[in-house]
Amino acid sequence: MVEAIIHEIHLRKDYLSQKELNSIYFGGGTPSLLDASELEDIFSALAKVYTWNDQTEITLEANPDDLSQTNLKGLKSIGINRLSIGIQSFDQDDLSFMNRAHNANEAENCLKMAQDEGFENITADLIYGSPTTSNTTCLNNIDRMVSFDIPHISAYNLTVEEGTALHHFVKVGKSAPVDDEKSSEQFNMLIERLTSKGYDHYEISNFGKPNRYAIHNTNYWLGAPYLGIGPGAHSFDGISTRSWNIAHNPKYIKSIQENQLPIEHEVLSITDRFNEYILIRLRTKWGINFDEVENKFPQFSDALKGKLHQYIERNDVIEKDGSYQLSNSGKLLADRISMELFEE
Repeated sequence: MVEAIIHEIHLRKDYLSQKELNSIYFGGGTPSLLDASELEDIFSALAKVYTWNDQTEITLEANPDDLSQTNLKGLKSIGINRLSIGIQSFDQDDLSFMNRAHNANEAENCLKMAQDEGFENITADLIYGSPTTSNTTCLNNIDRMVSFDIPHISAYNLTVEEGTALHHFVKVGKSAPVDDEKSSEQFNMLIERLTSKGYDHYEISNFGKPNRYAIHNTNYWLGAPYLGIGPGAHSFDGISTRSWNIAHNPKYIKSIQENQLPIEHEVLSITDRFNEYILIRLRTKWGINFDEVENKFPQFSDALKGKLHQYIERNDVIEKDGSYQLSNSGKLLADRISMELFEE
């Protein structure tokens, strides 16, 4: 797999015209299974095509049970400067319900170890809305995270994905379904508690201290071009074309070995691009900027103003400095409002 990833970097060396990177992200859930020498090989391949500096955000996703003092030292030594750790909860009942491999002690210990090894730039995930997560547990999870002075927190509502064990358990009555009212209540608790502790709620699921927003994620939300390497990885040219690799490891490797890119493409219509802009920007603190809309999508500008009026009257959308943003009440209806603002 590592050899295939390195070879794909070479095959796609001309995809990005900008060769100086401000973000490198090792994601997909399990990159912490790679050892430092394998990651170093990937860095060496990247360095033949791209440049970066001390300000470049270099993130690695990690499961708490994969982190040890030894591999943290290795990650630090090769240039990883930001960790994205899937904590999910500090409560054992939550972790057992979510079938996580780590336990509550590991959730805390991995953060301590990471900070002891000099990783100050950490983002950690929390899950709320689980049947096992009481409001008290939710607040305890938030306060525990804040106590570690983590600069960035991503908080996600528990979702029941079709085809998962949880979906089956809910279907047969072995597990309680997600309670939307409780999820909404805990979402508001998150906003209130974290903003009172100095975090900016800069995207629906993301809270960052000032100047500590995720560079990588912000690039997505602001429409920057990016290149994805590896099985299932997505790329965007920054204009109108998306592409993605086949999400099948053996087929991906075989194709790359044959010097063939296992890629599918999608060319976005002007309507697709407008709808995507609405969907993404309405989730962020930057909101829908009408100067941008009139510059990029002038044919939809007047209709959008008319559609926004009802949400402004209901205080679900607020106007600030020429941009239209969701209020806290509107954030609970983000997907619905976006869909109703879409063009057919």
